[in-house]
Amino acid sequence: MEKKEKVNQITEGVIWKQLLLFFFPIVFGTFFQQIYNTADTIVVGRFVGKQALAAVGGSASQIANLIVGFFVGLSSGAAVVISQFYGAKDKKNLSKALHTAFAFSIAAGIVLTVVGIFLTRPALLLMKTPADVVEDSAVYLHIYFGGMVFNLVYNMGAAILRAVGDSKRPLYVLIITCVLNIILDLLFVVAFGMGVTGVAVATVTSQVISALIVTVMLLKTREIYVLKINQIRLDRRMLFSVLRIGIPAGLESVMYNISNIVIQVFVNNLGTDTVAAWGTLGKIDAIFWMVINAFAISITTFVGQNFGAGKYHRMRKSVSVCMIMSMVSSAVLIILMYSFAPWIYRLFTTD
Repeated sequence: MEKKEKVNQITEGVIWKQLLLFFFPIVFGTFFQQIYNTADTIVVGRFVGKQALAAVGGSASQIANLIVGFFVGLSSGAAVVISQFYGAKDKKNLSKALHTAFAFSIAAGIVLTVVGIFLTRPALLLMKTPADVVEDSAVYLHIYFGGMVFNLVYNMGAAILRAVGDSKRPLYVLIITCVLNIILDLLFVVAFGMGVTGVAVATVTSQVISALIVTVMLLKTREIYVLKINQIRLDRRMLFSVLRIGIPAGLESVMYNISNIVIQVFVNNLGTDTVAAWGTLGKIDAIFWMVINAFAISITTFVGQNFGAGKYHRMRKSVSVCMIMSMVSSAVLIILMYSFAPWIYRLFTTD
């Protein structure tokens, strides 16, 4: 008896239901990603002081967000290409795109590690970071850039899994590493008194674990998107396809981050208290954007797979449905965040 072929619900199922089924693991994953990033700020703000809070949440955070944000945009280019080949069931080109994307993330991670470590201090001084937080900010960023390869490998691996319709396993990885990061933050900062160095080491350790787990998932799968170590190389045509879509998305993200960096420069002139307050605001503001970005990731996969399958009417309809859902969610979030802002803020500091 022939084995029944698995139905791809993204190209076959009820659009709004499938969007929500795909959306919720992504938004919960982004939520844990946010906790992952915010844990550092809360721990140093509560147990070290406002200088450490300003160091982790101020200029250092803006620089890290700029670099990672651009790469996440690039990885969305890989996700679009991979989702199209997956929707079309084109195993050969899917494999080329996947291995090219993985090779690119490793190469980019090495380059960013070297450049980031050398340019950290000049960048902090250029942004007029308060003198009493420059050293801690530099230490945090040096360690953070030291683990950049693992950061990029995880983001690319997660983007690949979401591109083929698997939004649950990246969520599980984030839950595991988020809990690990919080435990390590408390251990290194509260128990060992390592301060800013402790939260940086905790973050990088968690990123190493997340990159390894995602890589093993891709190596062990029996699906057509299996990763093979000996095939990780750059294919020029596929790299061009990824960059053609990814660079505009990366630049879009960079524009937002650059505007925040410009604001950060002026905020830095107002002293450590204001830097700490602005850095905390950035963490709170990210709650809103994580929901909107989850819708963006969801619709990217839906459009890519339906385009690859030649279902253009379904592709257009899914965009309209997702737009309505994201607008309603925005309105609800605005009301909730505006109403509970003072209580949310007190999670980070009692100063």
